[in-house]
Amino acid sequence: MKQLRLGVLAGLFAVAGVLSWGGARLWDTFGTLPSVPLAAPVVLAVIAVVLLATALSIRSRLRAQRERRPGAKGVEPLMAARAVVFGQASALVASLVCGMYGGVGVYLLMNSLDVPARRDQAIYAGLAVLAGAGVVAAAFFLERVCKLPDDEETGAAPTA
Repeated sequence: MKQLRLGVLAGLFAVAGVLSWGGARLWDTFGTLPSVPLAAPVVLAVIAVVLLATALSIRSRLRAQRERRPGAKGVEPLMAARAVVFGQASALVASLVCGMYGGVGVYLLMNSLDVPARRDQAIYAGLAVLAGAGVVAAAFFLERVCKLPDDEETGAAPTA
């Protein structure tokens, strides 16, 4: 399994941001710009919390297993692999969604902050970008927790 690359995520963010900025600019000339939902940053924040909770749970279970605590539950390799895949998919989607909201937010910041409704939309877009960055950070942390010890020494890609 390949590791997440920050460059790929940043590229997806930039491309989606430029395309959504252009789309917002074009859409606004033809009529009203669709609004940024309040639920966008909330959903991204919930995904970040789920990823972080999963990483912390796996890390504590691995630590208990390493220290040979009595009654310690081990981590099944398939469960760890599924968690890593969920984290990687979430990071990829979050970078695309954040690029989209970031582009719309930049357009709103440049053109129409004097309208209260547009100002609120720009704030929601900014919060969505921050929450998406939290998803990416949590995904990197989860990937690091699930990395096998010999992967760090040899530099090979993680398998679990």
